[in-house]
Amino acid sequence: MNRLLVTLLSALDAAIAAVIGVAAVVVPLVLLWLFGLGGASWIGLWPTAATVWQLGHLVPITLHLPAPYLAATGIPESAAAFTLSLAPLAFTAFTAIFAARSGGRAVRAGEGVVGVGAGTVVFAVIAGLVAATSRAGIATVNGWLAVFVPALVFLVGGALGAFGTAWREGDGGPVDALRARIDDLPHGWGLAPGAALRGAAIALCGLLALGALAVALDVLVHGGRIIALYEAGNMSVIGVIITSLGQLAYLPTLIVWALSYLAGPGVAFGAGGAVSPAGTRLGLVPGIPALGALPQHGSVWLLVVVLLPVAIGGVAGHMIRVHLAEEQPDGEDAPFGPRAVTALGIALLSGAGAAVLAAAASGSIGPGRLADVGPIWWAVAIAVGVEVLVGASILLLGPRADARDRGMPAVRASQ
Repeated sequence: MNRLLVTLLSALDAAIAAVIGVAAVVVPLVLLWLFGLGGASWIGLWPTAATVWQLGHLVPITLHLPAPYLAATGIPESAAAFTLSLAPLAFTAFTAIFAARSGGRAVRAGEGVVGVGAGTVVFAVIAGLVAATSRAGIATVNGWLAVFVPALVFLVGGALGAFGTAWREGDGGPVDALRARIDDLPHGWGLAPGAALRGAAIALCGLLALGALAVALDVLVHGGRIIALYEAGNMSVIGVIITSLGQLAYLPTLIVWALSYLAGPGVAFGAGGAVSPAGTRLGLVPGIPALGALPQHGSVWLLVVVLLPVAIGGVAGHMIRVHLAEEQPDGEDAPFGPRAVTALGIALLSGAGAAVLAAAASGSIGPGRLADVGPIWWAVAIAVGVEVLVGASILLLGPRADARDRGMPAVRASQ
């Protein structure tokens, strides 16, 4: 495909991703302004929407509470200014996934680098326009970060999508050359890098699925507390809808928290506060309904949940062992060395991916003790890496016994 056409289409992809993300914030806020804040000035609508969109793309926001608000609420002056950086990862995930699909299409068109680069530049320009037109007195952002971080989200998503597509389908360029060199390695070693990538993707998807299931079960079990917090807020119908939509935007964040909980390290909740299987220590918690689902108690016996990530590692190891066997002559088992390196690669990549997710799902939600909330990225990386390594090693390195090995010799003998 023509390079100019790929550039234009990739730029259009980036513009659509940005517009949809902004619209997802603006539409609920318009409803809130119309039906919930009938007397409010419309001047504050766009700065508020832009701030939410920026926060959703990992841009930290500094809030400066006005003196009248402090006097009315009794908040001390020391807490008048604080940073809000815990991101609603629904926006981050949407942009990254949209960028990955755009990068994949650019690779299929033969211009992966050009496509990803054009999309990133356009997304950065739009982020700059959002930052330049939304300056507000209460919420401020670092102008450089407001442009760079959203563009980085798009770039990482696009690059991963482009690389994944090029690895699977070929790009006629550097990725194909890299694969050719790897495939030339002897004794099955050429299969190890691709198998490790595939296994890590399986493990991370499985861990996120476990996290989503844990969140769903937690909401069902602690639904009474969540409803009580809604009732205590004395909100109107519009307030309930807006609050629920805001919590849905944080659903991926909560899923990563659940992943960290299942892996063992748990979630830090302010200075001295923690939620983990071994124990829960919570002080005053903001009256956000979704936080009513946080476990109130812990037990050493709950550490058994760390067997779930081990099981996910085992599933990944089994699937990769089958894949490696299919690539061998006559379906023979791959050599031990490549399988061992593959297991280690799965663990390292899974730990690195979990660390990135944990870092994105942590931040500040208020002053004082609420300035440090979320998983500790290095602890999650170590825990996930070790647990996945144990599970993957058992299935990748253990004795192989399948129906063919047990039954085929007897069949041949009878023939």
